Amino acid sequence: MRFVQLGFLTIVMVLTGAGLIRAEEVPKSRDQISLSFAPLVKSTAPAVVNVYAKRISRQPGRSPFGSDPFFRRFFGNDGFMGRPRERVQNSLGSGVIVEASGFVVTNHHVIKGGTDIRVVLSDKREFDAKLLVSDERTDLAVLKIDAGGAELPFLRLGDSDALEVGDLVLAMGNPFGVGQTVTSGIISALARTRVGVTNYQFFIQTDAAINPGNSGGALVDMAGQLIGINTAIFSRSGGSVGIGFAIPSNMVKSVIFSARGDGKIVRPWPGVDVQDVTADIAESLGFDRPVGAMVSSVHPLSPLGKAGVERGDVLMSVNKKKIENAREFAYRFATLRVGKDAVISLRRRGEAIRAKVKLVAPPEEPARKLTRIRGRTPFSGLLVANLSPAVAEELGVGSNETGVVIMEAGRGPALQIGFRKGDILVEINEQRIESVTALVDLLRKSDDWWEFVINRGGKIRRGRL
Repeated sequence: MRFVQLGFLTIVMVLTGAGLIRAEEVPKSRDQISLSFAPLVKSTAPAVVNVYAKRISRQPGRSPFGSDPFFRRFFGNDGFMGRPRERVQNSLGSGVIVEASGFVVTNHHVIKGGTDIRVVLSDKREFDAKLLVSDERTDLAVLKIDAGGAELPFLRLGDSDALEVGDLVLAMGNPFGVGQTVTSGIISALARTRVGVTNYQFFIQTDAAINPGNSGGALVDMAGQLIGINTAIFSRSGGSVGIGFAIPSNMVKSVIFSARGDGKIVRPWPGVDVQDVTADIAESLGFDRPVGAMVSSVHPLSPLGKAGVERGDVLMSVNKKKIENAREFAYRFATLRVGKDAVISLRRRGEAIRAKVKLVAPPEEPARKLTRIRGRTPFSGLLVANLSPAVAEELGVGSNETGVVIMEAGRGPALQIGFRKGDILVEINEQRIESVTALVDLLRKSDDWWEFVINRGGKIRRGRL
């Protein structure tokens, strides 16, 4: 017989030959109505650490004569910019040791730009940390600390797909820098996709209090397994209002896998663009409700295309995991590993179809041909490249886009005009830009005026110079 105390109700689990029988009875003693997470905290909290990142920012200096209008009249503003001043900034976050060898997972935004990263354990031991992987698109980073052979506590990774709404969880971290703190709650929702924190939006929502400083900390289940990395809160005041978000452990696993290799994040490339199935689309397709991700375009090199997926197909599951919307498809596919196979279930004109897909890295075709634009044009200073699926993955732009993309705005006129990294050059002077070679040839022509069209984040912008 096993007793589980939850509030004022004792649940008795009786093991019989037929299995577990669940019965309910009124508690008969003080012990039966007591509930404590202390044993769970003692076993898991030592693996939750503080992460300190030091950044050095450079700020322009000011001359003591800079405010004098007489000197400014002759020398202008630039003549009074003194030597740049360096300012040290420190950020504080949390992290989780996930392997006894010293692998620590935290958030990308905790260590972004850090030149000196230190990890402090709950027992006050401090270690310098080496950055293995920092992935802005998932907001995850993996650090490595060397304890000199000393034993390190760690948390095992659980299966975030096995979670259910209502499951009890604990959130651990260092909110507001006050020291290690544990809060309890439940899983409020799964597969939250409208949080706007990472590219792969598929979050665990919890009402366990998460506050600034908790970023990178642990969300653990009642088995003491790490099932999420705390990353964001919804708040108008800056404090917890019971709506916190964690990155699922299954996404964490894929980033740790990259850290064990060469540190380069390589995700499978689907080679398709997808959109949500709206109520109108669902009705036209004969669906009972809006579900799945509809394929809106297929790249010529797409592995899904090679497996038979067509424009207009509705993707319903990946390896038997159901797909509710386009963001969920992106998440599911991103957690798979290059070199493996995946089985996609889809619907096409009322017919259920299964397709076996070879998981491949995004190809660099055409070759990027990095080129710095020079000469007397408004585009001088730009570093551009041919847009391939591999380049698109690096920059986080549409994988099915083609043409020439800006890799760096540089220091020339182009920076002053406002071009940005990731902008796709679509047209210049009413001529379509298909390649870097075509762009360079076009810019050799001397014109008194320039009209251009760019694609920025899927929105078309036009300009004239």
